[in-house]
Amino acid sequence: MKMKRKFVEKPWGQEVLPDIFGDRSNKKIGEIWFEAPKGITPQLMAKYLFTSEKLSIQVHPNDRQARRIGLPHGKEECWYILDAKPGAVLGLGLKEKVSATKLKTAAILGEIEQLIDWKPVKKGDFYYVPAGTVHAIGADVSVVEIQQNVDVTFRIYDYGRPRELHLDEAMAIAKLSPYDMKFSQEVPVGQSVCLSAGAPFGLFQIVGADEEILAKTASKEWQVIPLEGSVTVRGKLIEAGECGICARLSDIDLSENKKSLVACTMA
Repeated sequence: MKMKRKFVEKPWGQEVLPDIFGDRSNKKIGEIWFEAPKGITPQLMAKYLFTSEKLSIQVHPNDRQARRIGLPHGKEECWYILDAKPGAVLGLGLKEKVSATKLKTAAILGEIEQLIDWKPVKKGDFYYVPAGTVHAIGADVSVVEIQQNVDVTFRIYDYGRPRELHLDEAMAIAKLSPYDMKFSQEVPVGQSVCLSAGAPFGLFQIVGADEEILAKTASKEWQVIPLEGSVTVRGKLIEAGECGICARLSDIDLSENKKSLVACTMA
């Protein structure tokens, strides 16, 4: 079935979006969410992000840590970079190992940006962000983000914006070390490829009608985000910039697909 798009205005959003999203001039759209019909609670959330400023420096808990505070599971996510202006960066992990006390003090003093590893980013990059990773998305980046569907973010630093910080909670779960680059890759332009295949979710770039890479994956939830062309999910046409959801791989028709992201839950 087709999920409903929700355009979310953010002060750090962009006024000009790709043509597939229509004319949204005079509005700074930061996020595009996909909402399931009433009665369905997806395990995954897919969204588009468009930034004109740096997003907050933050961290998410893993499953065990989230359950301690009454949540069903933690939050891991990944970023598929659609576009990035020259000089754009992502904050992923720390430049070097530090203590929780040093990280917290730097956040309080407004010096934490100097500890973050700001990595240059370009179109076609992919980064998986394990729970506990201190991270931030920089300005002038367009991203498809896939994440576990739970609302839990511990904000460490927000550049003086008037939003709540969660320093003690963040220090208790943050990995106080550099990001492991084994979780990143440059995505081949014209090739179907597995981007993530471990729990809690899998993500695949599918070019054309190439389903072979998906065939060995067992899942009870599939989400399809066409980037070029269109797909059909349970008889509903899903075009570029939209998202479809279904319970079986056989419900997805890729015959008109040019390039899509396919996400699924993993045991």
